[in-house]
Amino acid sequence: MFLELIGTIFAGFAFAGVVMLLNYLSGGRLPRWAAPVAAGVGMIGMTIISEYSWYDRTRQSLPDTLEVIQEVESRAFYRPWTYAAPFVDRFAAIDTSSVLTKDTLPDQRLVDLYFFGRWAPVTMLPVAVNCAENRRANLIDGVAFSDDGKLTGIDWIQAASGDPIITATCGV
Repeated sequence: MFLELIGTIFAGFAFAGVVMLLNYLSGGRLPRWAAPVAAGVGMIGMTIISEYSWYDRTRQSLPDTLEVIQEVESRAFYRPWTYAAPFVDRFAAIDTSSVLTKDTLPDQRLVDLYFFGRWAPVTMLPVAVNCAENRRANLIDGVAFSDDGKLTGIDWIQAASGDPIITATCGV
């Protein structure tokens, strides 16, 4: 975030500097407001470029074991260009190396689900998946394992067909 701020400020100075140089070369023919407007345009442009490139930069820095399962695009009235070209500001990924199975319950799997946000810290949520019954559950307080490996105190969610968490975890 700090580096993006520095980049935005630098872009403002650079755009203003180019206009000031053009003004000098043209013998002072440009209006006085041209340099501040150029600085503002440069800063807004840098911010837009940073927003649109965040997802690709973040995804490229992920390890190969993280599989992106869902992207959330952003559209806002105060950024009208996002209606024509929305950008991804949040996404979820599953750590395929964290999938755990038990021999006595082959259709039940445990996996780590990660949530990434543009200005938010990364959060992790352990999830239980039942591949045979197309169900999943968040592993939160109160969930325990019985002696035979079954989960107790869990609230299963019946998922729709093609649920991205189940598809990625079960390899369907």
